[in-house]
Amino acid sequence: MSTEPPEETAENAEPGTPGESADTSQTAAASETAPGTAPDAHAETEGTEAEDGRTPGAGQVSEAEAELLAQRAERERIERRKAERRGPIEAGGKLSGTAADLLAAVRAVESGEQPVAPVSEEARPAPRRPAPEPVRQAPPVTVEPVPAEGVVAAVREVLARGGAPEALAAQAAGLLGEGAAQALRADPWQLLRVAGVRPEQADGFARALLGGEAGPDDGRRERAVTGWLLEQAAVAGHTALEVSALTAALARQGVPDPEEAVRTAVSDGDVLVFRDPLPQTDAPAPRRDTASDGDGDGADGAEEERPVRVLVALERYAMAEESLADGLARLIGSAPRQDGPDAEWERAAASAGGSAGELIRAVAGHGLVLHTGGEASLAEPAALLRAARGLGLRAWAAAHTPVGRTRFAALLEAAPAGGTGAGDPDSGGSGSGETDAGVTAAGGERAGGPAVATVAGLLSGAEGPGRDADGALLLDLLVVLDAPQLDVETAALVTESLPDGSRLLLAGDPGVLWSAGPGRVFADLLAARVCPQIASRRPDPGPLGELVSGVGIGELNQVAAPGKEVVIVPVRDPGEAVHRTVQLVADSVPRAIGVPVEETQVITPGHGGAVGTRALNAALKERLNPGPGRFGGFDPGDRIAYSPALGRTVPGRVVKADADGLHLSCAGEAVVVPQERVERSVRHGWALTAHQAVGVRWPAVVVVLPGDAVQALSRPWVYTAFSRADRHLSVVHGVEQALPRAVAEGAAKPRTTRLPVLLAPQVPAAAG
Repeated sequence: MSTEPPEETAENAEPGTPGESADTSQTAAASETAPGTAPDAHAETEGTEAEDGRTPGAGQVSEAEAELLAQRAERERIERRKAERRGPIEAGGKLSGTAADLLAAVRAVESGEQPVAPVSEEARPAPRRPAPEPVRQAPPVTVEPVPAEGVVAAVREVLARGGAPEALAAQAAGLLGEGAAQALRADPWQLLRVAGVRPEQADGFARALLGGEAGPDDGRRERAVTGWLLEQAAVAGHTALEVSALTAALARQGVPDPEEAVRTAVSDGDVLVFRDPLPQTDAPAPRRDTASDGDGDGADGAEEERPVRVLVALERYAMAEESLADGLARLIGSAPRQDGPDAEWERAAASAGGSAGELIRAVAGHGLVLHTGGEASLAEPAALLRAARGLGLRAWAAAHTPVGRTRFAALLEAAPAGGTGAGDPDSGGSGSGETDAGVTAAGGERAGGPAVATVAGLLSGAEGPGRDADGALLLDLLVVLDAPQLDVETAALVTESLPDGSRLLLAGDPGVLWSAGPGRVFADLLAARVCPQIASRRPDPGPLGELVSGVGIGELNQVAAPGKEVVIVPVRDPGEAVHRTVQLVADSVPRAIGVPVEETQVITPGHGGAVGTRALNAALKERLNPGPGRFGGFDPGDRIAYSPALGRTVPGRVVKADADGLHLSCAGEAVVVPQERVERSVRHGWALTAHQAVGVRWPAVVVVLPGDAVQALSRPWVYTAFSRADRHLSVVHGVEQALPRAVAEGAAKPRTTRLPVLLAPQVPAAAG
């Protein structure tokens, strides 16, 4: 590893290394995180503004929700209670059912006592046997609704009257439908559903429209703020919040009676509430003194109830997590189809050898298997797919990004014809994500191996094997790469799309940042140990592999880098950091390392600040592709990051702009972004955040760690940023000892999820 003097970038050498927080705490997430952040910015601590236009709404609701009959029943009960209500609830006196239970549970938990009754009937599900595969309809391709011009014009007029930016009109109309203008006049706080709007801004809008009627105790405001806080928690990765965290956040937003606001939200059906048992601890639970009960044998006190936590969640995420648990239990509990004699599977495993052979044996006998490892370990799923195809299985792989799809397809093609060997993956090639040779938009199969798709393309039907009449994918084995990037909604769609008797392999590097959407599916499954887990024994090679492996176990090691594979560039201030970054990309890395500008990627902790993506992209554009930026700040030739959906970032280039919109080339495919969506979904892409870079690798990477990035550093951030480089890593280092501290101590902040609790009663105790 080398440290570079101030004026000779990448030419001289000595050792060093650099980081982003994967989450915020659930309380902070509920009250502090700004809505509308970049699709990957729930983990970024700077510049999380409304530019990327994450718009929660019906268009994003998971099709897997239809599978949750229990939740549907709860919704029906809620609707019946709503119909029975007559007037406002006074002091909780008219509450019944779940809402009344919540009140008792909240008070009992806050006082340190046991809640006297379950808060919801779904809270303690009875153990269920794997059910037969339900009839599933193929999920439709999501198309962004285009509101009628008259609807947009009416909304624009209401926004103008309330002093809100008229640019929000199209988003508001798309979310609220044809009656958007009337809805905003009747309930101005519905503006909070639009990405980027915060409660104080919605309050100002409401005061302008309602005058003195708008107050902090307005029920419409309480309802909107409650939903907004839970959406912000989802942005930070939580699928649910503890009641205490939500009430505390409501208090910070000026809600006079937070507990009443939560009770009303539950009664109205806006949120669901759960009573989940806490994990068992090694210490024995205190026993109740039964001597005074008058029961000599003490039998009633022999078994204490486990402590619980009361959680609240938006229906969307609660249903997705329930659906995911059901789908996983079905895969675990159903025997895989007998696709070939055991002897043939064993021959394939013996031929592959090592941990690749272990993987083949595990998949042969189980419906769900987990595989962990770095970039080099991809050779093992590749060996599995070749073996499965040799046995006649319909086998597909799905990657998080088009770039990951391309790299895995190249790895499959590089194997000897007809073999199942797991040779070292080819770490060369550009990996820039701007070409996609040999992979069709429809994920067409190759002559020598299984097909590869993206997860999004597979689920939408744009890629993949297609579906049967019941909506199940026409395959026997699905390998999902980049599994840590699966959020609960996407994972639920994947599992519920698989037919009975099929096999699912989730493969990924557990050290990288978690998904941009809510949940921590891969980490929860690894911790639950409900299925076989195969850890690859194939480390990534060279100085970069050694450096990244050390970061993964909390050690920032100095590594020998005779070929300048790792170079440290110390800087003193933000201005110098920007200058040195531009120098590295435009001059030093191409000259000293031989990697061209277009194959070098900059990664920095956040979007805002003096050395965030905006500042760096402006400086890099000025140096590499200056222009007037006539179309939303973009010119032909600009490198961009296109975000078609939450958690999905595709690198590309601007081709041209015309009346149809901004024309992009992304991973070898032509994309046209309408003018009204450019600001929300397209950024300049010379510099990215680590979350945007997940699933992509480049020949050379420049990681920028300015002095103001200390709070953003964590081990997963550093691991993710450093592991994006194939051949060369330069670190613009301005955080001094904060970097080794982050690597040693900065573990990923926890996310609140319910998947482990949901899985526990559904899988055999001895599984895994």
